[in-house]
Amino acid sequence: MSCGRHHDVDCSLILERVYVFIDNELASADCHQIQQHLDECGPCLRAVDLERVVKALVARSCMESAPVELRQRVMFSIRQAQLEISARRLDLG
Repeated sequence: MSCGRHHDVDCSLILERVYVFIDNELASADCHQIQQHLDECGPCLRAVDLERVVKALVARSCMESAPVELRQRVMFSIRQAQLEISARRLDLG
């Protein structure tokens, strides 16, 4: 992606680091460099904003609890798998 303007940092490098930028996992100097680029580059800013929206939607969706019946079925399936693994180990041992 490029907006057609010259930047100190290429748009592709900014977009490669979008997730660590959004998660505040970069050094202060790197954050400043990316923010400066975003202040000058509309396409990159829109891409970062879109990723922020997606991240917020995923976080909100993950807060919902599964229905009790689903949790019970999943736990039952896990327990069955554990029992099958234990039985195979006994057969091999």
